[in-house]
Amino acid sequence: GLESEFFSDSGSNKLQFALYLRGLASLTVKHLVSVLVSIILVSSFFISSNAATPVVALDSLKPEAQHRRATRIITHLIANYHYKRTPLNDSLSEQILDKYLEILDPTKSYLSAEDIKQFSEHATRFDDYLRYSDLQIAYDIFILYRERLEARIAQAIDLLDYKFDFAKNESFEFDREDADWASNSAALDELWRKRVKNDLLALELAGDDFKEAKKKLTQRYEGIARRKSQLDSEDVFQTFINAYTTSIDPHTAYFSPRTSENFRIRMSLSLEGIGAVLQSENEYTLVREIVPGGPADLAGELHADDRIIGIGQGQDEELIDVIGWRLDDVVDLIRGKKDTIVRLQILPKAVGTDGPSEIIEIRRDEINLEEQAAKSSILEVTGGSRPVKIGVIEIPTFYLNFEARARGDKDFRSTTRDVRKLLDELQQKKIDGLIVDLRSNGGGSLSEATDTTGLFIDKGPVVQVRNSQGRVQLERDTDTGVAYAGPMAVLVNRNSASASEIFAGAIQDYERGLVLGEPTFGKGTVQNLVDLNRYDDSMDGKLGQLKATIAQFFRVAGGSTQHKGVVPDINFPTALSSEDHGERALKNALPWDSIAAARYNKTVTEHPSLAILREQHQKRVSTDPAFQALLAQEAAIEEARQLRSISLNKAERQAEHDRKKLEQRSRENELRVAKGLPALPADPDDDEEKEDDEDEPEIDILLDEAANVLTDWIIGATAGKRLVENFDLQDSAEVSEDRRAAQTE
Repeated sequence: GLESEFFSDSGSNKLQFALYLRGLASLTVKHLVSVLVSIILVSSFFISSNAATPVVALDSLKPEAQHRRATRIITHLIANYHYKRTPLNDSLSEQILDKYLEILDPTKSYLSAEDIKQFSEHATRFDDYLRYSDLQIAYDIFILYRERLEARIAQAIDLLDYKFDFAKNESFEFDREDADWASNSAALDELWRKRVKNDLLALELAGDDFKEAKKKLTQRYEGIARRKSQLDSEDVFQTFINAYTTSIDPHTAYFSPRTSENFRIRMSLSLEGIGAVLQSENEYTLVREIVPGGPADLAGELHADDRIIGIGQGQDEELIDVIGWRLDDVVDLIRGKKDTIVRLQILPKAVGTDGPSEIIEIRRDEINLEEQAAKSSILEVTGGSRPVKIGVIEIPTFYLNFEARARGDKDFRSTTRDVRKLLDELQQKKIDGLIVDLRSNGGGSLSEATDTTGLFIDKGPVVQVRNSQGRVQLERDTDTGVAYAGPMAVLVNRNSASASEIFAGAIQDYERGLVLGEPTFGKGTVQNLVDLNRYDDSMDGKLGQLKATIAQFFRVAGGSTQHKGVVPDINFPTALSSEDHGERALKNALPWDSIAAARYNKTVTEHPSLAILREQHQKRVSTDPAFQALLAQEAAIEEARQLRSISLNKAERQAEHDRKKLEQRSRENELRVAKGLPALPADPDDDEEKEDDEDEPEIDILLDEAANVLTDWIIGATAGKRLVENFDLQDSAEVSEDRRAAQTE
């Protein structure tokens, strides 16, 4: 149902662009997984059999007929229909080789520069190999990689008996993404000596004695070798083709038949699991996103950018070390039957690779779709002669019950319907202003983003969509009038993506309200999923599927949401690390672009100039203890992200470990005290076992500050010179110029 005649060999000009675009926009971020990402939403009916998977003999790793046929179809589709017209030439060929090696050996721990040199003569030939479906070199590289890996793992296990000197001052470079390939085998020997030493030291600092640490690491290393030995010809083909597709665009990916079937099952069964999006990074399993309404979200202990290093079943089963595991295998351990408990050992995002770690429990359950629905609340802010009432509508995703609507149900759920109802309720309570909270809203239905925008603007275009032929389609709000006309702000962060960027961008371009927070994710492209088997019935369903980028979103003012995202009118200081996040951090991401502006009428809204509001905001946060504590937490997270190496001196590591633990608790207490909550013991080791206090108010410093900014607007718009005093109000043309500069700088 996700296919489109857009990829038809004979009918591309007959594309009904608007018909499929509305459905596909909802799948651009949340529901179409990229090659290294998996959503833990699977029911217990799909059980992995990895434990019984046999070792694949090296001599059986060779390209098969379906791989050659799939290659011909994929190269044809990308050459003719991909949005980014990238020639298959020598330059791309070199990128494909680099990407393939990066996928195979991301930490540069198994292959040496001498190994890489063996393949240098092929560096400019991969375009020819793909053009003629000659895949043998990909398998030759993989076979050498597996041989080197198995030898290194055997060496690592032997090193566990080595007497390491933990008083020696030396360090281990654990993040080798930008490192050079080790010059030769001897250089790799030294790298592995330090790696094994680091692994032993980390476990010892975590409380394991030598015997237990050796047992855990032996299992870890053997597991790495075992999982690599189970990769078959289909796995090698998928890895190589994705080296090709991601060299063009990070969202274009190939799914083998097995991966496609797994994905189909995951999306069609009841949504049971923990509700988290995971990805692999530097041999760790990184939490990329928490699904709104899922068990992890409701438990509140697992967060984006945490790393999962151990998994246990129930409350008593031993934790299994999962460092270095394949993502699919980690997923298999996490998912399970509803109402069962999974224990996760995590490294919080603000700590380094050696901890301190935490163990949390999550009860598996169905994803609570009601928890993903829009919800409202009211904040009271002190301002002027009376408290200012700020309504808040949180929209976790732009949703639409397509099945209920298709059945003709009159009461089908949708974002627009729910938000309209919430707006009526809030206005009956006499709110002075409104915040639409889109933080971590990863997208959803394009039609709902369009229609929800229409609740705040009079009829007009909301977003422009340009396809690979250059044709531009306008998505419009066709309803006259608005559901809410008062002061409003849109609160976004670095994880607000796709459809949420369309909403925020339209509100900003129409000058209907303020956009506050952090620059958004920058996901401004549309993907389509096409079944390759439709092109060749003789392959008996063995060809898999291709997800390809086919279009790009543009705001009504002409700028794209791609790459830059939506730049807030007032950037909160937490945006300090946003440059390394989102689309901006992805290799080969499409650049920012612009087209002609659509015809639309801006909303005339009375408010002080952005310069005044920024001034008020900066004065407030610079002296707010809670906001300063939040910035200290962000700085600690950024420090952990920037760390590339770690000391192998035990005393130094222990001191650093203790320091980070105490600093983390200190930051937590600063936030609590600033919000009127009692401080916790200074040393986390002194914590007493206690049940969660559900009466404790949630600390949401960014939402509070957004309410303060909106209150400044409301007071300034009604009190005029009493607010601005030494400032001059700027007219709407000056505000527009300010915003245009922010978009294009």
